Amino acid sequence: MNLKNNFIKGKTGEDIAKAYLEKKGYKIIETNWHYSKNAEIDIIAKKGSSLIFFEVKTRSSLSFGHPFEAINRLKLEKIQKAATAYLLESSVKYKDYRIDGIAITGFDNPVIEHLENIGQY
Repeated sequence: MNLKNNFIKGKTGEDIAKAYLEKKGYKIIETNWHYSKNAEIDIIAKKGSSLIFFEVKTRSSLSFGHPFEAINRLKLEKIQKAATAYLLESSVKYKDYRIDGIAITGFDNPVIEHLENIGQY
């Protein structure tokens, strides 16, 4: 496994996701927000009165499965813990919040899929 290559792919996917979200009217608040060594939120954004925590998964192709397949129960639990910590630390109090997933497939002409409320939060 080439960690440097995977890091570059992940960063590229997050950049694609940020551009997509901004085009859809989301305001990016944070990127790569760390709760602990094992828990990170890729993108935190606001739209209207809602705060959304995004998990971004990127694949160059579907050869090794769909990007959403990498968001399992354990991953969602870590995101939920991190999101709770963020909400507790934030000086702004949000009534509505959720966890969304974004899948990026390909880089030259990426396919972007956005699923809302992927975790029971």
